[in-house]
This record gives sequence, C-alpha cells and structure tokens, in this order.
Amino acid sequence: MSQQPKGHINSYAALILSVLSVSTSSIFVRFSDAPAMIISAYRMLFTLLLMTPVVLFKHKKELAQITRRDILYAIGSGFFLALHFATWITSLKLTTVAASTVLVQMSPIFVIAGSYIFFKEKINKIALIGVITAIAGSVLVGVLDFRVGGTALAGDFLALAGVLFVAGYLLIGRELRKRINLLPYTFIVYGSCTAFLILGCMLMGVPLYPYSPKNYAIFFALAFFCTILGHTVFNWALKYLPAYAVSICSLFEPVGATFLAFLILGEIPGLMQLCGQLFVLIGLYIFIAKGD
Repeated sequence: MSQQPKGHINSYAALILSVLSVSTSSIFVRFSDAPAMIISAYRMLFTLLLMTPVVLFKHKKELAQITRRDILYAIGSGFFLALHFATWITSLKLTTVAASTVLVQMSPIFVIAGSYIFFKEKINKIALIGVITAIAGSVLVGVLDFRVGGTALAGDFLALAGVLFVAGYLLIGRELRKRINLLPYTFIVYGSCTAFLILGCMLMGVPLYPYSPKNYAIFFALAFFCTILGHTVFNWALKYLPAYAVSICSLFEPVGATFLAFLILGEIPGLMQLCGQLFVLIGLYIFIAKGD
C-alpha cells in the first residue's frame, strides 16, 4: 500500500458513510415481496432516472468524448454489477441477512489479488493485518447463521457468486475512473446494468409490472440510499484509492446490516457476532490509520 496524502482520510470517511447507506439495502429487500430480479431491475432503473437529467444537462459533451473501448469496459462493469445484484438479492430471499451480507463481503480477498495482478498495487504488512482482522470479524458476525441444506445453502452459494462479480465491477472501475469523471462513468455503468437486469427478467419470464405502491417505494429507497449515496460514492473513491481499499471499507456493511436487522427485523446478534463486529472495527482502524 503506497504512501497516501492525508486528504485520503476524507475519502475513507466518505466511504464509511456510504457503507452505512448500503447497509440498509438488506433491510429494504427483506420488506419487499417482489421477485429478486425485479427488485434489482427497478433499483437500477430508478437510479438511472434520478441521474439522467443531471448527466445530460451537465455532462453531455463528456459522454460524447469517451472512447469506444472505455464504453465497452464500462458496459462490462455494468454487467458484473447486474450479476452481483441478481445473485446477492436472490440470496437474501433464501438465507439470513447476516450470512448473506458476510459472504458477499469476502470480496477484498479477490480484489486484493486482482489489484496486484492487473495494477501492481501492493498492500503492506500492517494494512494486511488490518484486512485479515476485519475479514475474521466478518466471518464471526455471520458464522452462527450459516445453515446446511435447503434454501439457506443455495442462498450462501449465490452470495459467494456475488463476491466474484462485485470484485470484477470494482477492478474495472478502478481503471476507468482514472480517466472518466464520476457521473459519466456511473451513468454508463448503471444504464447498462439496468438493461441487463431488465433483459434477465424478460428471459426468465418475470413480469415487469404491476407491483404494489409499497414495493415501488422500496425500489426508490434502494435507488437513492443504497445506489446514489452508496455505490456512487464507491465509484467516486476509486479515482483516489485502490480498488482493494474501497472493497475493504465495505467490510463495515455486516456491522451496520446486523445492527439494523436487530432493530427492525428482530434478528438478535449473539456474543460471537458482537465480538466479530468489534474485530471488524479494529481491523478497519488498523487498515485506515496505520496502513498508509
């Protein structure tokens, strides 16, 4: 992990706040009775509708200047994001919030490897200790909720698939954000993600409408809180921080999600989960404060 300016602490602070926003996604999903693919598709469609006026009004020229190669890579990033949402949101329908969220937060392992292979971005020993501590904490948060057999096992496998897809999404974003501004980049990524998810619904025979007003409100909340305030900040940070740093900060999500699941869904965390959350916080502190 290379020496970073003090200003990057602000980037980490923004990331942690965005992770808190993303932590609400598992709760919103559990309150929706719509199919997982529909939740994913409408989440991204509403995000796109919120962004379009601003992007077309202020960034139209920038969009036109993006090379065909970079557009294709951005579409690829959108494809990985679509697969991530489809697999992870489906997993929430099949297993517990803690188990699904923890499994999908194993992405730092793959992102660290990918960052080294593709970008030669190394992580120092102190930062690595922080990463291992935070990952161990994440495992403790959800380990007691892992169930063997039935739908829970299928949900766990889908969450693991979501790990690989989000890693690809972040790694592509790390490269493209070096030369493409935030809103033009996310507009292409979210737009292609929306198209892939709607196409997936059509191929799977999932009806696109009608759904209840409650569901549409949930779709909008997912778009605004979890995507605009969450994933968009992730993509903003990719210009200033390595992809693995963004991925590692997302390890705070199980802490926030488990806390919200306790408050709202009555999923009571045990002693091991509380210890795991403490490990996550200690690991993130080591990585952010001592790993530079």
